[in-house]
Amino acid sequence: MTRMRTRVAAGAVAAIGALLASSGVAGMAMASEAPGELPPIAVNEVETDEDWIEITNTGDQPVDVSGWVVKDDNDTRTLAFPEGSVVEPGGFLSILTGEGDAGFGLGANDEARIFLPDGATLVDEFAWTGHPATSYGRCPDGTGEFVVTAEPTRDAANACAAPVAESLVLNEISTAEDWVELGSTATVPVDASGLILAAADGSWSQSLPAGSELAAEGHYVLDAELPGSGGVRLLEADGETVIDAFDWTEAAETSYGRCTDRFGEFSVTAAATRGTANDCAPPAAAEALVINEVESNNDDTDWVELFHIGDEPVDISGYIFRDDNDNRGYTLPEGSIVEPGDFFVIDQAQGVRPGFDFGLGANDEVRLFAPDGATLIVEYSWTEHAAVTYGRCPDGTGEMQDTTVSTKGGPNDCSTPLRINEVDGKDGGFTELINVGVEDVDAGGMTLRTAAGQETALSGTLAPEEYLVVEELAFQDADGIALLEADGNEIDSYDWTGHAQTSYGRCPDGRGEFEVTAEATPGAGNLCEGVTPVSPWPGGEEVVILDEEDDFEGDLSGLIYEPGENGELGTIWAVENGNSLLFKILPDGNGGWSPDVDEEWAGGLTLRYPDGTGAPDSEGVTLTDAGAAGGVYVGTERNNAESSVSRPSVLRYDISDTSGELVATDEWNLAEDFPNLGANLGIEGITWIPDSWLTGQGFLDESTGAAYDPAAYSGHGGGLFFVGFEGTAAVYAYALFDDGSFHRVAEIQSSFDIVAEVQFDRDRDVLWVICDDTCQGRTATFEVDEAGVFAETAVYARPAGMPDLNNEGFTFLDASQCVDGRVQTFYSDDNDTDGFSLRSGTLNCALQADPDPSDPDPSDPGADPEPGPTEPGADPEPTQPGTEPNEPGADPGDAAQPGGGSGQQPSGSDDRASGGGTLPRTGAEFAGLALLALALMGAGTAALRTARRQNGQ
Repeated sequence: MTRMRTRVAAGAVAAIGALLASSGVAGMAMASEAPGELPPIAVNEVETDEDWIEITNTGDQPVDVSGWVVKDDNDTRTLAFPEGSVVEPGGFLSILTGEGDAGFGLGANDEARIFLPDGATLVDEFAWTGHPATSYGRCPDGTGEFVVTAEPTRDAANACAAPVAESLVLNEISTAEDWVELGSTATVPVDASGLILAAADGSWSQSLPAGSELAAEGHYVLDAELPGSGGVRLLEADGETVIDAFDWTEAAETSYGRCTDRFGEFSVTAAATRGTANDCAPPAAAEALVINEVESNNDDTDWVELFHIGDEPVDISGYIFRDDNDNRGYTLPEGSIVEPGDFFVIDQAQGVRPGFDFGLGANDEVRLFAPDGATLIVEYSWTEHAAVTYGRCPDGTGEMQDTTVSTKGGPNDCSTPLRINEVDGKDGGFTELINVGVEDVDAGGMTLRTAAGQETALSGTLAPEEYLVVEELAFQDADGIALLEADGNEIDSYDWTGHAQTSYGRCPDGRGEFEVTAEATPGAGNLCEGVTPVSPWPGGEEVVILDEEDDFEGDLSGLIYEPGENGELGTIWAVENGNSLLFKILPDGNGGWSPDVDEEWAGGLTLRYPDGTGAPDSEGVTLTDAGAAGGVYVGTERNNAESSVSRPSVLRYDISDTSGELVATDEWNLAEDFPNLGANLGIEGITWIPDSWLTGQGFLDESTGAAYDPAAYSGHGGGLFFVGFEGTAAVYAYALFDDGSFHRVAEIQSSFDIVAEVQFDRDRDVLWVICDDTCQGRTATFEVDEAGVFAETAVYARPAGMPDLNNEGFTFLDASQCVDGRVQTFYSDDNDTDGFSLRSGTLNCALQADPDPSDPDPSDPGADPEPGPTEPGADPEPTQPGTEPNEPGADPGDAAQPGGGSGQQPSGSDDRASGGGTLPRTGAEFAGLALLALALMGAGTAALRTARRQNGQ
């Protein structure tokens, strides 16, 4: 659909005359407008693929449009016609809107507006609500209504007439009623005068009379005597050139018609429809298939599941899958056959696996079309992401609803999200339940029943990922346990033929299959071979919202904290992937944090590639030991301007000049190391680890099989970059060289489905690997083991007060800010849930036990720390890629220690808060005091803000 608004704004004659005179061309007579009139310039054609707007002069004098302003539907995006832009009477002039730093694209629901140089006086405008197949243009030029043109004609008269031979088809034939219908595929009228309709055997023919015109996408009927078997031909006026033909061997009870109308192949119609769109019987797939489950929130990949409710196999090879955008789609490969009662998954591309190369949004739809691209088979739409997935319960016939767990390619699960997680059937044993959902579950009225017939009623409420241990039941050696709804319907069950020496437990918790555990762990994560148990978060349960609703538009991703000078609070650097922005977030003096509102940083700074173009999909951010002054490093997945192409790059930005957009000084494009990687499955997190720490830990260079030797990588700076990839769920260590080349040193495989963020933590000597709501907000720590490789040492649940959010950023304050045994943590929610993107919690400084508030604080922020060689505020030696901190062969331990972001904290001495230490392998419930900085939020208006937002409310 399109809508067109043309407006003439009144203005003072003197003002308009002055504007025109100031931009006039010497020696040229320019149009002179009467009072209340504007120059006779009209928007004439708009093309939304290459993104250009064409204007025309409907007057009889030239019009100088130098400096005239062009906007789309956003007043903040403006372009101007260059000096010397003059439109002759009846002439045309276009402007490419996507070029230059200020360029903008033309969307599916957008408008084109032309203003005088003042930027406020509107001359003409046109708005539309869908991408055209060609372009939108006035017919006739300058004065007519907007239509979809036959083809784009930039800077030339609009194509208001379509080529006859390419636009007309035989569309429907009725042997019962003796008529032939023509159809037009053109978006403009087509003149068919003089064409010839003839019998295939030459027994008759007739010419279309003058004035035989088909409306845009219209129909035209000719009466003709048709035999029970035969054929017809549509010929050019020469009587020989065939435009279209159709033959039949027997009469149809209804008619023969193209399905879909005007585009598809001929078939017997459901009913004859003289002069209107064909009534086509639905394809077998439309009767047999339904959309059964949809995953849209990018947990690993987006996907759609079909279910077959019919009786015969359906071949959907060549069918086209689309979201809400008609201009992109994925054609299903050969062999795509769905059997009755089977599930069929259409998946997003990942690695070498084929699939669709676009994501499914929060407000989107999925559609499956027949191979003609026009016949809709099935569809489903939604207005926000599901907490898990949308699915039919029961499969195939139920209404779409929020599911309990994702069941890709299998029966949907909409049951109560409680699961039997562990069972010890021996004397004094137990049954453990877990909530695998995303909301609290009231167990009241539910029952546990043994196979031998004993039962016990349940009560209480379980938070997500919380355990409930029941000890009231006695089991037989061969027995079973079932969890029942209040109405007696079974939720979950497990049977065994003999007691386990330890226990039977799901591996991993809640979702895996039952197996014999390493030991019984009632009320805690199961201990399974090869699976790290999930421990409670090693910090406070409380989580608070920091940002205002309008601070960020969404898509906030990676975070990195840079300490301040002399023990003062520093800066959080954050990137936003959707709009390619870098934010500077500062303490507000009241215990909170908010984006820098100074003019140069307000709204964030736009990031560009080294050539000054593009829109990097900025997912992660880090610093070297030189801090932000030595460059801000951003990990990206792709160029949002070419969103279907993978471009997993690390970009370096110099922030010394913030007067405009930030153009990368360097790019390391890692694409050659990841062939066939999906465009939206690249770098999600990035962190930097100094060489001195790596060598001190005995880190192994997997590319050589020997201990890591920094001197072997001349020009790589003073450390390695560790990048987390979403599509491979792994972290890779890279040396990035000053000439743009790179070398992979090691690979770290995580136990998560995806990696959303990575952070080096020098205070605790660990590498944090973060998963988002794909893994229920869990985090893992890795330490360098005796073999020199990073090994997973712990997996932690999210803080109890944190909803299951799409947290793609995580950072924390350095040890100098430890208060009452904890430091403040920060999380960024890519989904901007409830309008908020930035949240804060706490992390134990020592991580060996709960902080004891009676213990003296060894790192009182009021005390001045002893300055080390790279203490914040000191002048560190630059060690970003492209510099050499050490001579080849020098002891890497002599290199400057980190003084930058999270993990690059001051470390000139061993006086780490609470004695440093490593993370515990298992955890217990942590309860303690909130961080002092969070407590300060109780003062003044900050207290109201915190109370209002506690736990995302």
